Amino acid sequence: MDDKDIAHDISPFFVVYKNGNIKRLIGGPLMIPAPETLDGAKIKDVIISAEPKITVRVFLPVSISPGQKLPVIFYIHGGAFCIESALGQGYTCYVAAVASKCNVIAVSVDYRLAPEAPIPACFDDSWTALKWVVSHATGSGTDPWINEHGDWGRFFIAGDSSGGTIANTMAIWTTVKGLECAVKVTGIILLCPFFGHEVELDKVWKYCCNEETGVNDPRLNPVANLELLAKLAGDKALIFTAECDDLRGRGVSYYEALKKIGWKGQVEHMDTQGEDHVFYLFKPESEKAAAIMKRLNSFINNN
Repeated sequence: MDDKDIAHDISPFFVVYKNGNIKRLIGGPLMIPAPETLDGAKIKDVIISAEPKITVRVFLPVSISPGQKLPVIFYIHGGAFCIESALGQGYTCYVAAVASKCNVIAVSVDYRLAPEAPIPACFDDSWTALKWVVSHATGSGTDPWINEHGDWGRFFIAGDSSGGTIANTMAIWTTVKGLECAVKVTGIILLCPFFGHEVELDKVWKYCCNEETGVNDPRLNPVANLELLAKLAGDKALIFTAECDDLRGRGVSYYEALKKIGWKGQVEHMDTQGEDHVFYLFKPESEKAAAIMKRLNSFINNN
C-alpha cells in the first residue's frame, strides 16, 4: 500500500489505511517474554483480566528477605496512548531498574492501545489494574509477592509521558470513584507527563478518543478543571520535566497549578537541563538519568 491508500495520517505515530489496516511508524516491539531476573529484579507476568485481556508485569528486588515489606509502585507506561508496552524491552528494563534501585515492588500495566481500542480503554484498563493491585492490601490477593511484601503505608502511582496523563487521572479517580478498600495513595510521580498542547499529540487524542470532549478534557489537560484536580489523591507529588521537551510547559503548569489551588499535599518539581522527552529511557546509564533515579529513591523512601 502507498500514500493514496491512507485514510488517516496520524504521523509520527501511525497511519490508518482505507481497508482498516493500521501501521505503527515508531515504537519498540510490543512484547518480550518476562525475563526471570533483570538488573537486580525478579520479574513475572500476571493476566488479571481475560476480557478484555489485561496483563501486568510484576517486579521484585532479588535482594528481598522473607517477610520484608517494601513500598508498592503502580507504573503506567507512555507512548501517546498508541505505541509501546509494559511488556516491551524499554519499559521492562526501566521498571526493573526502579524496582531494584529504589527497593520497591513495581507493577506495570499493559493496557490496550489506541486506535484499535479507542480512549478511554487505556484509562479503564489502568483502573482495573490499579484495583487489582490494591486488592492485595489485606494479604489475600492472588499474587504472593505482593501479599507478602507490600507495604500499604507507602503506595505510589507513577507514569511517564501519556502514562503520566493516565496516572494523574488514576490518582483523581481514587478520590472520586474510590478503591473499595482502605488503601491510601502516598504519592504520585509523573515523569515528562503529556498534558497536551503539542500538535502531533493533540492530533492523536482527537482521533483516538471515543468521546468528543476536545483537548481540554481534564483527563488530557488537568489544569482545565482545577476543582477536579484538587481531588488528586496523595500526600505528595513529584513532577519531572526536561528542558528541551516540547511537553515541558504543561508539566510546569501542572506543578504550578497544584501549588496555586492549595492542594493538600506537598508538591516537588525536578527539571533536567539540556535533555528531551523521556530521555532516561534512552540513556539510562547517563549521569542525568541517574540523578532522576536518585530523586525517585529519595521521594519514595524519604531519604
